[in-house]
Formats: sequence, C-alpha cells, structure tokens
Amino acid sequence: MSAEYATFGLTPAIRAGGILSGGDHQVHRDFVDFVVDGRPLLFRLCDLDAVSPLASDVPPAIFTAQVRSLLLETEAPLPFGRYIVYGCPDCEDLACGAVTAAIERDGEDYIWRDFAWQTEEHADLERNGYHGLGPFRFRGTDYRTALAALLDGAGGTRRRVLLIGARVALLARLAAALRTIGVGADVAQDADGVPADELRGYSAVVFGRSAGAAQRDAVRRAFAAAGVHVPCVDGLAPVVPLLVAQTEHALDRSPPEQRRLTALSAPLSAAGAVAEIEVTSSCRVRLTAYRVDRLSRTHTHELFDGVLEPGRHRIPLDVKTVRGESYLVARTAGAVRTTPVRRPDRHAGG
Repeated sequence: MSAEYATFGLTPAIRAGGILSGGDHQVHRDFVDFVVDGRPLLFRLCDLDAVSPLASDVPPAIFTAQVRSLLLETEAPLPFGRYIVYGCPDCEDLACGAVTAAIERDGEDYIWRDFAWQTEEHADLERNGYHGLGPFRFRGTDYRTALAALLDGAGGTRRRVLLIGARVALLARLAAALRTIGVGADVAQDADGVPADELRGYSAVVFGRSAGAAQRDAVRRAFAAAGVHVPCVDGLAPVVPLLVAQTEHALDRSPPEQRRLTALSAPLSAAGAVAEIEVTSSCRVRLTAYRVDRLSRTHTHELFDGVLEPGRHRIPLDVKTVRGESYLVARTAGAVRTTPVRRPDRHAGG
C-alpha cells in the first residue's frame, strides 16, 4: 500500500431539492462532504445522487454517532470493517445502494481503501469495486481534528426561509413546495417587529416580484440590525418550480471553488438559442425551460438530460421552447442554477 499521504478535510454540501416536471419532487438535504486532496470526494463518483452519513438534518445523537463511527470509536456497521461513505438521500436502506469503504488504523494514520457500490451485507469488490479510487492514507491528527470539530455543533440544523411579497397565494404555494422538499418557509409582507432571534433562524429571504424596492430595503435593514447576513433572492417569475430552484441555489453554502455546476447562461441571437453550462467534474445535468405566455400560463419543456464532462458546454435550444418570457434551470444532484433567456439588444451597435 502506498505510503503517500492524502489531505483530509470537510466542506458543507447539499443534495439540491426541487419540484420536477410531472409533479415529482426531490428532497433537500444538507450534509458535510469529505474533501480529499482539496476536492470533494463525491465529485470523483460520476452521476451519483447520494449524501454522506454526516447529514445536518438528523438528530444530534445520530450525527454524533456517525462522527464517532468514522473515528473508529465504535464497531464497523458492515462486515470486514466497512463503513458507508455515501448513501441514499431519501432513506437509510442499504438496498437502495451505497458507496462503502474499509476504514482502518495504521499506527496514527487512518486509511480508506477498497471502495465499492454495495446493496447487501457483503460487498463484491471484483464486480462493484471502484477500481482506481484510493486507497487514501490520512494523517491521524488532521483526520481527527476535522471530524472532532463537527461535534461542537452536532447535527439538528434545518433550513428555513422567509418569503416576502404581496401575492400571498403565490407565496403560499411556494412555501408549500419548499416544505414538501424539506425546507421550512414562512410568508410575510415585511419583517417589521420580528424579534432578532427569530430573524437569525432564517437561511435566506425570497422576494416575490410584487415586493417593491422600499419593502426589500426595509427587510434587508431588519436583518442587518439583527446582526445576520442572509442571501436575498429576487424572484425571476411567478413560477413555483423556478422560485424553488432559485431558493436552492441561495441555500448552497459550499465554497464556490468546490461546486460542480459553476455557470449557466442562455443568450438568444439571430443565429439561434443556446444554453451555456460549465461543470467542474463529470456529472449528469438536467436542463428545463419555463416559459410564461401572454396569458400568464406556464409551459415547461425538458431540454437536456445527460452526462457532461468537465468544461464549458453549448447546448443548442429549440427557439420555440424559449420564446417570449423564458427561464432555464440547470440541475445536478448537488447543485442548481437559474437564468433568464437573454434577448438580443436591438439597439446594440447603434
């Protein structure tokens, strides 16, 4: 086994929730991802919709037990010293599939080896092993320090957002959609009189298009007076799945340099329409268009669903699906981005 050391770290991550076409939904999960040699370990596993066992929305006692398990302070949950590294984001059933690894001590060092996809009690390394991934040798001091730091605020965190605007019916539908995917939401016309401690419980503010400039400024001042900074989302359109996607992007606390989906734009020109997407590692990307017609009806079009390699990509679009007032949502398992379709400037060049 190689004596070379890999660096070990942790970073905030999400499994992006959302309202999908056909009425399906995907639950939002906050978790802590493992960073190996400066890169999230999950990014080495193409097209995997999974979370680490260090999920922020589990009870503190369970979160603490998971940390102590990775520190090898308790018996391995699977035979032959194997531990779940990534599991199903919707349940804890091994039958759904999980990435597992053998974790062991070698003196002061910790070693992760023999990664595999596992759906039953015993792993078949020959058939389902992630050949070429690991082994990783971590310095014990760095490994223990990173994991032990999680115990100070162990688990129990759930996201909650404040929805501001005059169109109460729309915001009520948005709040219901967010709660469906596991994000708490409250509706209000302003933040006047809300205690500072309550404001500190919000992770983001979403402004509907009906919220005026003075109303938005007053809400921002209320949060500033409470000593808390939260991202503020300006709703693009009265389309619930689009607003949910904008909210999910605002809730992403992962460092920008460690995100998988880093850019989305949709320029429209005389030559046609394209979606420009940038990803930092191989992953599945789904692209959806939402078009609002003159009668304020929403039309949804699934434009692309496939695996993209690292880099910047241009995906041609059918102009009919993005004419008029249109917006795009690009989604991976762990990230989501939104953008309006940009119309050409008729006055450009003169």
